[in-house]
Parts: sequence; C-alpha cells; structure tokens
Amino acid sequence: MTLGIGIDRNPSDEREEGASTGSGDAPSPDPWAGVRLDDSLEWQDTIGIFGRHSGDDREYGISRKSKIARMREILSIASHYDVFRGLTPVNFRELLEELGPTFVKAGQILSMRSEILPESFCQELTKLRADVEPMSRDVVLDTLRAEYPIPIEDIFDAIDDVPLGSASVAQVHKARLITGETVAVKVQRPHVQEIMAQDISIMMSLARRAQRFVGDEQFLDLQSVVDELWQSFKEETDFLVEARSLKEFRRNNAGCAFIDCPKPYPRWCTRHVVVMDYVEGIPIGNTAELLSQGYDLAEIGTKLVDNYAQQMLDDGFFHADPHPGNLVIRDGKIVYLDLGLMGRLSSHDRAAMRDMVVAVARHDSAGLEAGLLRFSVSDVREVDHASLLADLDSIIDDFGEADLGDLDVGAFLNSLINMARKNGIELPGTVTMLARSLVTLEGVVDEFLPGVSIVQILRDHIRAHLTPKDMARSEVRKLGREGYTASHSLLRAASQADTAMSMLTRGQLRVGVDLPGTRDPMGDVARAADRLTMGIIVAGLFIGSSVVYYARIEPVLFGIPVIGFLGYLIALVLGLTIVHQIMRESRHRRR
Repeated sequence: MTLGIGIDRNPSDEREEGASTGSGDAPSPDPWAGVRLDDSLEWQDTIGIFGRHSGDDREYGISRKSKIARMREILSIASHYDVFRGLTPVNFRELLEELGPTFVKAGQILSMRSEILPESFCQELTKLRADVEPMSRDVVLDTLRAEYPIPIEDIFDAIDDVPLGSASVAQVHKARLITGETVAVKVQRPHVQEIMAQDISIMMSLARRAQRFVGDEQFLDLQSVVDELWQSFKEETDFLVEARSLKEFRRNNAGCAFIDCPKPYPRWCTRHVVVMDYVEGIPIGNTAELLSQGYDLAEIGTKLVDNYAQQMLDDGFFHADPHPGNLVIRDGKIVYLDLGLMGRLSSHDRAAMRDMVVAVARHDSAGLEAGLLRFSVSDVREVDHASLLADLDSIIDDFGEADLGDLDVGAFLNSLINMARKNGIELPGTVTMLARSLVTLEGVVDEFLPGVSIVQILRDHIRAHLTPKDMARSEVRKLGREGYTASHSLLRAASQADTAMSMLTRGQLRVGVDLPGTRDPMGDVARAADRLTMGIIVAGLFIGSSVVYYARIEPVLFGIPVIGFLGYLIALVLGLTIVHQIMRESRHRRR
C-alpha cells in the first residue's frame, strides 16, 4: 500500500508533545478518560422560522440576520436562472447544484416525487452530481484536529492526500492508524451542518407560509418533502448515527456469508468524523471485471435482492441508498458502503409489507388493500373501498406479472403512492424512502437478472424464511387482530342499532342516501325528476298540437291553426333546452 504522508512530524513537534503529554517510555495518562464521543444532542422536531429562536437555531448558530443574508443569496442565484419566466429540467438541476448541498438533497428527494414534478424534471434530477470540489489537505487536517482532544499524530500514522471521494457533505480519505490498520476516514465539511440547517429552516418557513394562502395539495406534498429532508439531514450529518448503523448492520448480517460492510472504530468516531475499515473491491457496476474474475452475475443479483428482502422484511433496517457506488464485491462478498442513510420499518410495517408483496404476486387486490390500509398513518374510516379496489385492480393488472426487464419499479411504486394519496390514505415517510431505495436497487440488478421477476424473488424469500411454526404464529396473530377488530365492531354495531331503534320509535330517524360517483344524490334525483316532468310536458304539447292541427281548430293563419303552431313552438324550445342541459353536464363530467 502506498500512502501520501498527510501529517508532518518534526523533532520540535515531538518535544512539544512530550512536554504536554509525557516523555520517554513512561505511559502517559489516557486523555480519553471521561470523554464520551457518542453523546448526541437531543433533536427537536421543528426548527425556528423568521420569528423567535428555537433550540436548533441556537445549536447551529442560525440568526435572523444570517437567514436574511442567505435568502438574498438564494434570490440572486434564482434571478440568474430567470426562475420567474420558467425553468427547463436542465436549468432546474443546475440551479439546485449552484444553491448548494441542501438543495441537491432536496432535488434527489423530488426526483422520486412525480406527483409534484413532471416526469421530465424527475428524470433530470436523477443526474444530480454527488462529486464536488474536494477540500484541501489543510482543511481536512484542521477539521480532524478540532474533533479530538489529543494530537491526531497519536491516532493516525499516515493519511492519503488524495481523497477517495468527495461529496457535498463529506469526503473520504485512505489512512493508516498508529496500530497498523488501514482505514477509511470520512470527514464532514466545515460548517455544512449550519448551512444545511439554515437552508432547511428557510424552506420550512416558506412552505408553511405558502400553505396558509394556497390550499393546493401540492404544497402539502412539498411540506412532506421538507420534513423528509430535515429527517435525512439529522441522520446524514451526525456521523455517530452512521457509526452505530455500521455496527447494527454487521450484527444483523453476521450469519450471512455473502454480505458485509466496513467495521467502525467507535473510539475514533465523532459527530463529524467516521473511522472504518478500508474496503477495496470490484465495483458492482463493473460487470466485465466481475466476469473475468469468475463471478456469476445471476448469483450476485439474486443474493443481493434476497438480502435486501431480509433487510426490508426481516430486520426492518435497510440501506436507503444502494446505488452502484455504494456496492463492491470483495472475496466473494457483497459489501455495502456509506451507511449514512438507513431506513427502518417497525414489525407492524414489515408484516404489512409482506402481505402487500404476496398480494401483488397473487393478483389479490383485497390483500393489497388490507396491507395498504395497515400502512396508513391517517384515519381510513372514510375511504371509498369500491374506488380503492378498482384502482388497485388497475395497478395489479399493469404490474403484477411483469418481469424485471419490463417492470418499472419506480412507476409501480409511484402509482401505488399516488393512488393512496388520491384515496385519502397518508403513507409514512419511510415508504417514500423505501420506494426510492427499491428503484435504485432495480437499476443495479437490471443487468444481473434479465427476465426475472423481482416480486417473485421477494415472495420466495418470504416463503423460505417462514417455518410452519412462524406461519402458525402469524396466522394466530392475524386471527387475533381480526377477532379483536370484529368484536369491537360488533359491540359498536349493537350500540348504534340500539340508538337507531330509539330514534326510530321517536320519529327522529332520517335516512341519508349515498350513491357512488355522485356528491349530491338527492339533487341528482331531483334534477332527473324535473327532466322527466319536462319531457312529459314536451310530449303532451306535441301530441296536443298535432290534434289541434288535424282538427283545424280556429283561429287559422295561412292554413295553420295558431294554437297548434304555438304548441309546436313551445315544445321545440323546451326540447332543445333539455338537450342543451344534458350535453353541457356530459361535457362537465368528462372533465
């Protein structure tokens, strides 16, 4: 291994260090005694707007003055792109890149929200670049020195000058510890937390203010994007979260011979630095190199999807960004890198997800509806089940049997999310994260598993990992849930029936009519009755006028009875009026 020496030692430095930490061979006291690097600050759910300060404002040094200055900068950049006259997809992507890491992350989230942006914009936002101008060597070393209470020369023997990768939040360097291990050091860019927290604070403020004046559902969706961005920010900029994720991921996959991730070094991890094993392998996207090394691409793809099913359905802790740059093959193992963004599913959500996967594979609309309703975080008592089942039938018909080569997972999940929102079902943010992850995974394994159904792999995983005991336990739990719901429904129905009978005996009961596909059923019935009456009148006028005409009842003008002529004229006007109303309402319904 060749390392560029990034830490310069000289005798005077060593003498000065010896004067402060002890010299000679005598052991110096442990400077880490009593120091806890894994103390994380308590996060708040909201951050301040342009009014009073919140805890997060104080934590990140956000002030009214700094927000106003940042707003001016944002407006200046936006005016450069002439946003008020319209943006093309390419200009929109370039605008987000120039606005900085917060807006790049927001664009990445928006790329999966086709219900907010047109598909052309979503496609362009998937190209948002991850690599940025790297930090200088001095900035990296100064950042490391600020993180540790001891000299970094006592931690690292060498640090490569050239970064392995440089992103908008952090960059990674290859290094060697004084104990001899080769590691990767992920260093957060200085002040990136303050910048991103301030930008998100501004976004939250604007989204909330816009929501007061515009009752458009898209602003509600935009608020959810900002909320997801804030949650992502909290996890991705606190590197202690990533260190704990590495430990948990390794623990969950300890029994899996073909999955691995870097081992963290918790003693040297802080909120702004992660030290972990350096992993060198073949990028999963380099299929030519994998084939030359004797790897079976189909086996890699199947194992990757099967393990992701385990993360999603069994562990409830999944890698939320499985793009090709975060996956390498080393010594026959698939190694996940960059665990800065992870998703979690509760046992309740995992059970609902399993039911939905099986329902899609079986073309079971009712089962898919049950799983979807269990996922909902909103009240589903007012859901129109007939309309929901019809929408689910359409989705299953479109996507249920598609092979991986033909199945557009992104379109499927977006259709499901949009359909849920259309029917008043609010899904948790984890679902959006999982949808984005599965779309990314589909792009990775597309070349590995041509003609194989990803839904079938997920269903096979569920079958293989459910023993008869597990299936029996699952059925007992399901029967218990359904029995609990049924018993309460029966008691509620009995109570409501008693109330209805009491009102009926007092003459207080009123019957409401609700017809599918109409908002005002009684009004529709009244209009139909009016038209029927008018039709009878028109028919009567026509028949009566005909009798008058053939009877030659006087007065007669130009050989035509006047009364008959007036009757024909009134019948014609009324008939044309009815036809006009019917055609107008028909056009309105088609809109």
